[in-house]
Amino acid sequence: MNAAGFPLLSLLTFLPLVGVAIIMMVRGDEATVASNARWTALWTSLIVLALSLVLFVRFDRGEAGFQFVESVSWLPEFGVGYKVGVDGISVLFVLLSTLLTPICILSAWEAIHTRVREFMIAFLVLETMMVGMFCALDFVVFYIFFEGVLIPMYLIIGVWGGPRRVYASIKFFLYTLTGSVLMLLALLAMWHQAGTTDIQTLLHTQFPASMQTWLFLAFLASFAVKVPMWPVHTWLPDAHVEAPTAGSVILAGVLLKMGGYGFLRFSVPMLPEASAMFAPLIFALSVIAVIYTSLVALAQEDMKKLIAYSSVAHMGVVTIGIFTFNVQGIDGAMFQMLSHGIVSAALFLCVGVIYDRMHTREIARYGGLADRMPGYAVVFMVFTMGTVGLPGLSGFVGEFLVIVGSLQVSFWLALLGATGMILGAAYSLYLYRRVIFGRITRDDLRNILDMSPREWAVFAPLIVLTIWMGVYPSSFTDFFDVTVQHMSAQHTAALAHAAQLAANVVPAVGH
Repeated sequence: MNAAGFPLLSLLTFLPLVGVAIIMMVRGDEATVASNARWTALWTSLIVLALSLVLFVRFDRGEAGFQFVESVSWLPEFGVGYKVGVDGISVLFVLLSTLLTPICILSAWEAIHTRVREFMIAFLVLETMMVGMFCALDFVVFYIFFEGVLIPMYLIIGVWGGPRRVYASIKFFLYTLTGSVLMLLALLAMWHQAGTTDIQTLLHTQFPASMQTWLFLAFLASFAVKVPMWPVHTWLPDAHVEAPTAGSVILAGVLLKMGGYGFLRFSVPMLPEASAMFAPLIFALSVIAVIYTSLVALAQEDMKKLIAYSSVAHMGVVTIGIFTFNVQGIDGAMFQMLSHGIVSAALFLCVGVIYDRMHTREIARYGGLADRMPGYAVVFMVFTMGTVGLPGLSGFVGEFLVIVGSLQVSFWLALLGATGMILGAAYSLYLYRRVIFGRITRDDLRNILDMSPREWAVFAPLIVLTIWMGVYPSSFTDFFDVTVQHMSAQHTAALAHAAQLAANVVPAVGH
């Protein structure tokens, strides 16, 4: 579905690089260069957002396959080509990426004072990598974008981060790169088996059961770090604490979804037998993540660390939903990823608002902000209730669907997974009460100002989406429900076929 062959996805992917070229050509004093860089980056990201809205409107929700497909021969002798397209799973991640990029640029408008041009270039390059990764329909193209995300994010943390930024950025890079090397080996093995890296072809390739086991473990090494799953989650709190606010927003909003997207795009549909075999392991790791990191979040005194650990817990719910293999569970995982991308991004923005004024993230340093910042208190409340899972807001729908899906697998899995909602309410309300309520006892809080028009502009679309997703969830589930139904049916059929082959082989062996 690509009107008149118009390369919409390629334009979406590479247009930010045009903004990069314009920013690099700007000359003048430091103030002029910084101002031009900000405005160029903002307008470029807004144009990309407008194009993604065209994609959103023209996407056929009733079709399970890939749409807007573009294909160009690249290395035909090796079965490698430039191929992009979107389906119900990837289209909303593209929109999420293009929405959060201008929001991040606006949030950094006054917060970033040094090397502004380089910061804006890094963000536009990061947008190209994120959009390209979600659109890629060739494994080599996917891998290039998947790894390309590391470079601008590494620089954003390492150059514009906090006092321990070098340690955090190197830890982030090493964790994510190590797992990705194993994924590269899996890619080569799949290419050797199928003779192509075309994802559409690989989705219909039946890999031997023994091969699936090693391929799944290789993918797990990469995607588990990106989610991140326990126990390979320790890079995330450090990265969030040291990253600038805009970096934390894009890290929580989009980059954490790369792991969940990888499971949905590759592990579950391409390796059905191995996915079913390792599902109990995924459930165990996910339940530990939900409970353990929620308790750790409850003990935090740094606001960013608290939200970072809560992200690990929420993504644990996502991995539970994905590996239930039923429609309700996968729908819930998809919805939870989208909701978390919006709500967690907004919570980091909320921290950034008061950090820009007070330059501290210690919970004990605040209190009574409702008296001086009533508008901020309302905004913070909306997203706190969203992360808690209050009915009527986005967080409730995804968690409810995952619980329904996990009930079809095991009552105890559903029960233990649902404890995250209870513990989530505990640490979220603890944070909100300490920061917003109480009495102002510190002199430096008595003259703090409420949110500016620019900050309201940053939060407005996120508030609308949080409420819209909670009140009218079908307007989002309609995009991926048909694709998820097809995936679940294909997974069930693949397992049934494997069981039938095993049943036919066993008597012959016995005879």
